[in-house]
Amino acid sequence: MRAWKRWHKILLGVACLLALAAAYIFWPSGVWPFVVNLDHIAPAPGTYDVTILRDTWGVPHVYGRTDADAAYGLAYAHAEDDFATIQNALLAANTLLGRTYGPDSAPVDYFVHLLRIQDTIEAKYNTLPAEGRAILEAYADGINHYAALHNAEVQNTALFPLTGKDVAAANLLIVPVFFGLDTAVADLFAGPPDQEESGSDRAVGADFLSPIHVDTRFGSNVFAVGPARSAHGETFLAVNSHQPWEGPATWYEAHLHSEEGLNMTGGLFPSAAMIILGHNDHLGWSFTVNHPDLVDTYQLEINPDNPDQYRFDNEWRDLDVRQVTLWVKIIGRLVIPVRQETLWSVYGPTVRQDHGTYAVRYASMGEVGLLEQFRRMNKATTFAEWQAAMREGPLPMFNTGYADKTGTIYYVYNAKLPLRAEGYDWTGMLPGNTSETLWTAYLPYDDLPQVLNPASGFIQNANSTPFQTTIGPENPPASDYSAVFGIESFMTNRALQLIDLLSADESITPEAFYAIKYNMAYHPDSDVARVRDMLVANPPTGDTHVRAAVELLRDWDLQATPQSQATAVMILTFYTLNEDDRVQLNPSRLVGTDIPLAAAQEAFVQAVDLLVTKFGRVDVPWQEVNRLVRGQQDLGMGGGPDVIHAVYGQLADDGRLHGFVGDSYIMLVQWAADGALTSHSIHQYGSATIHSESPHYDDQAPLFANRQLKPVWLTEEDVRANLEREYRPGE
Repeated sequence: MRAWKRWHKILLGVACLLALAAAYIFWPSGVWPFVVNLDHIAPAPGTYDVTILRDTWGVPHVYGRTDADAAYGLAYAHAEDDFATIQNALLAANTLLGRTYGPDSAPVDYFVHLLRIQDTIEAKYNTLPAEGRAILEAYADGINHYAALHNAEVQNTALFPLTGKDVAAANLLIVPVFFGLDTAVADLFAGPPDQEESGSDRAVGADFLSPIHVDTRFGSNVFAVGPARSAHGETFLAVNSHQPWEGPATWYEAHLHSEEGLNMTGGLFPSAAMIILGHNDHLGWSFTVNHPDLVDTYQLEINPDNPDQYRFDNEWRDLDVRQVTLWVKIIGRLVIPVRQETLWSVYGPTVRQDHGTYAVRYASMGEVGLLEQFRRMNKATTFAEWQAAMREGPLPMFNTGYADKTGTIYYVYNAKLPLRAEGYDWTGMLPGNTSETLWTAYLPYDDLPQVLNPASGFIQNANSTPFQTTIGPENPPASDYSAVFGIESFMTNRALQLIDLLSADESITPEAFYAIKYNMAYHPDSDVARVRDMLVANPPTGDTHVRAAVELLRDWDLQATPQSQATAVMILTFYTLNEDDRVQLNPSRLVGTDIPLAAAQEAFVQAVDLLVTKFGRVDVPWQEVNRLVRGQQDLGMGGGPDVIHAVYGQLADDGRLHGFVGDSYIMLVQWAADGALTSHSIHQYGSATIHSESPHYDDQAPLFANRQLKPVWLTEEDVRANLEREYRPGE
């Protein structure tokens, strides 16, 4: 990181010298925030045959003749609602962030150069099936069309015209960020990895690449119930991924239909050309983040006589050394070139620092077929087709839960698990001088931990171990998997609750399935229950407010309901514990944390002081503290950290917690015994992601806060019966 700070200072110094005298010297076309005519990038009239139907919630239902037509319409519709975020994802993948936003964003451009994403795209794009390339090109054309009609919203005209390769590059960039590649690379700039004092610097590595960083700490849920455990032979699926409520990884709801067999509804991220999770007529799926070990870091042994060579299996090999140019906006119209070195070794991306030369290797490196995998999953009509898409695709991670109209339920710990040599500490720095540490293959998909149609009649995962997916003998045995894979062994509060709730009811109705989704309880084995018991048994000394708060905890039922008064005390206690260096708290895994009594007592007293200072009392209903704030909406909620109805808040100056991540896009899907489909969904805000003037900016928020869902309309008849407007892109 010192290297980056150094060139940041250089940039600012150059800016001061040149800003007035020579701004025009580095004035590349199309990087300034004034209108430039982009009419020429719109596709020719008649190129695509697509109609967009917006329902009464503003959700786009995109009807195309072909799959490519639908992708084009999706791009246009999503751009109407969130063009800025889509642009940022594409700017990042095409090394244009620094040129657009300045030095703080330039490290992302370096990161993309370091990974050689453009090289991968150029080498492998044409290996994608023609149908997949057509979808990528069509999506690019949809964004181009919107940009042509809305020049003033364009952040950087150098991005346009987009091509399918540009969209593929964005997909290639985002996935490894989910398993922490950005942090692993940033750590190499934080100081010598073997120095204890550099650890705190490395802990902020994510900030180094913050424009693309995805915080995966806050969890997700997926669970399914088969006919063996439902009341009337139904099959249920809960799609419940927890994502930030704003930014590049927030969910957007859409429905895609084509005459080529596409009829998929669900959620996607900005720049995604297909639905990522949801369901079609036949089947559905959802993901939760898992944390296998998918990134390895190596220290290379450099030739003392040639700094561009490293030892590998007793031979000196040449590093592939490149000089890349980062164009960085400094002040106003001043953009300057910054030359940076990127290296490549047999392991992959390589970084040279004063304290050493390091390489990283990561799962699915160089794979470009992510869109193709999702295309096949979107169009699958049977479990065999869907599973083949999973088995043969490059998706490198994510617990995956599945259900379909035939009653099949399924869980897989999806991961590209490197087949590593035993005998090395794969969690630490590895020797980069031997082929023993160079893995080249993955554990076969069919050997991953998975559960198909268990006798229990349910599967679940809440960012928890795959070895407790259900009850009974069908759970995968942990002993079958080497520690080098890094597979989780822990349970979360959400997973403990799901196991108990799904086990307790042998005849689950739709109403009971809904109640499980919106359960707000802490398990007796959770950290929250344990700290409550500690504080009740060992109350901290204090005034009448502290004593009153202890009595609230004594009578608490561990439910984070809107009216609960004890919940506010306890969640604020944990909010303070999260800031305590003595406690290594994971907000999505409030189970098994070492929390010293003294730390708990101190945090509790601080929570009481906060409530008294901001609200004048300690007996504050949780919904007065736990808020959804969006546009004109300021709504109280139940739920909390690591409960199934998960809500995580940021502390505001008024002492309230403003929700920012957790339950976001939710779908509850039901197939009746005869295969009839019923589906309901909700988004925490609405479909107009960034347009505060739109009624759909916050129209779903009251439903969300009150734990209500809206119907999902999948047939054109139902969509037209609930139609707000119909149009073709550009009209």
